[in-house]
Amino acid sequence: MRVKDEIKQDALFEATVKLVNEIGFASSSVSKIAKQASVSPATIYVYHKNKEELLVSTYVRIKQLMGLSVQENFDASQPIRDILKQVWANIFSFVAEHPAYFQYMEQFSNSPYSELVNKEEVEAYFEPVIRIILTGIELKIIKDVNFDILSAFIFFPIMALANPRHCKDFDLSQENMETAFNLAWDAIRR
Repeated sequence: MRVKDEIKQDALFEATVKLVNEIGFASSSVSKIAKQASVSPATIYVYHKNKEELLVSTYVRIKQLMGLSVQENFDASQPIRDILKQVWANIFSFVAEHPAYFQYMEQFSNSPYSELVNKEEVEAYFEPVIRIILTGIELKIIKDVNFDILSAFIFFPIMALANPRHCKDFDLSQENMETAFNLAWDAIRR
């Protein structure tokens, strides 16, 4: 049995993101990903059972990194509105710093591969935020509606505004961020 190498795992991760973003899921073969990562195609199978697992694990890792980013400066003792505003700022920062990850996530979310993701695992990376939203509902600060609806009004605006293909001319100024957050907050607050 071969020993797993973190450098090779990182290279495979980055190569998968890069290649999928450039040529799509269907054209990103194991051999092309391996070549992009400068490893043998057999090396991929040390870390992943198949291409599907590689694609899914890449998405899950991006979500994990995003979850860590979202929790930066997270202070559950703050007012709920302030916590969610910080989460917004953190998501915008993550997307700005990692546009390739964002592009991969977006493509993946709209692909059949998204059905292969363990949703509970991914949600665990965002558990503190989910807990704050649920607390906001309990305290009657946030509307008591389906959680997917709340998520759409809280987080989808970020995904649209941060995506340069959707909002080419959107300026991520403090003023625009404040306006966008206030609109999302007004949509979910009681």
